[in-house]
Amino acid sequence: MTRPQQQTTVAATPFSLEHEDLYQRWRDQKLKDYPQNLGDLLVEIKDPRTLTDSEHRALLQRCRKANMALYAGRTGTDPDAEIPLSMGRRFGLQDLNRNWLADETGLTSLTVRTEGVRRNYIPYTNRAINWHTDGYYNAANRQIHALNLHVVQQAASGGENALMDHEIAYILLREKNPDYIRALMAPAAMTIPARIDEGGTVARAEEPGPVFSIMPSGDLHMRYTIRVNNVMWADDALSREALDYLQHILNGDSPYIYRGRLESGMGLVSNNVLHDRAAFSDDAVHKRHYYRARYFDRLAGTTLADSYAL
Repeated sequence: MTRPQQQTTVAATPFSLEHEDLYQRWRDQKLKDYPQNLGDLLVEIKDPRTLTDSEHRALLQRCRKANMALYAGRTGTDPDAEIPLSMGRRFGLQDLNRNWLADETGLTSLTVRTEGVRRNYIPYTNRAINWHTDGYYNAANRQIHALNLHVVQQAASGGENALMDHEIAYILLREKNPDYIRALMAPAAMTIPARIDEGGTVARAEEPGPVFSIMPSGDLHMRYTIRVNNVMWADDALSREALDYLQHILNGDSPYIYRGRLESGMGLVSNNVLHDRAAFSDDAVHKRHYYRARYFDRLAGTTLADSYAL
């Protein structure tokens, strides 16, 4: 029997369809002076391990507006795991998702693997990865709320990322048709089938749940993958229409989609925004290596109450 994902009930939040006036006030504040390009999200820093107060404030300001910020540090190809770990702690992130393919530090080293079990998973190949939020297959009580990336070494070519604030996706869908939000908040809008290991045992249970859900703080969480294999979508006309429109947004030329390539010493701090990855090629010198840090908590100081006067 499948386990439905619990939907938190919040008294008043702009993400509830029952609070239209609140939504409109939040939407107008959200869109005012919204970042227009990737450069608007970028903050130049010295060392993420010793982030200054002014550097932190600049990154936090961008995260409050767009749920993400980029940094360009001076650590170059230094592989010290403390670089991304320190950045996470500076933003109050403590509950690191130490998944089964992670390093001993709890970080995940995203590099091309040609041997071992990792070579069977797309993040450890040089193939493109389509739009998703991280941990979309996790259980309801183990959702990923923050995703940070740090670049040790970029590929010889390719490997660009596209980024989109999930709250913007929500706005575009709700403005098109509020019923799209209702469909995507259904308890079984998206189901990830169980993962069965080679021995025939259940390594991960089937996980049904909504695409959009509301956190106890009133903030929005998104659980999504654009992939068509190994995912089951609610099979009704409204859900299909909502998903088609979301895919249309993500595959289009929306000004709210940022595209670019991070280089060594750069990184992303985010509340698990929508993202993808282009295919890439390594050479003898440039072997792509990203550290990925997934957290069960959200960036500190980025709640609705922190960011908006509602």
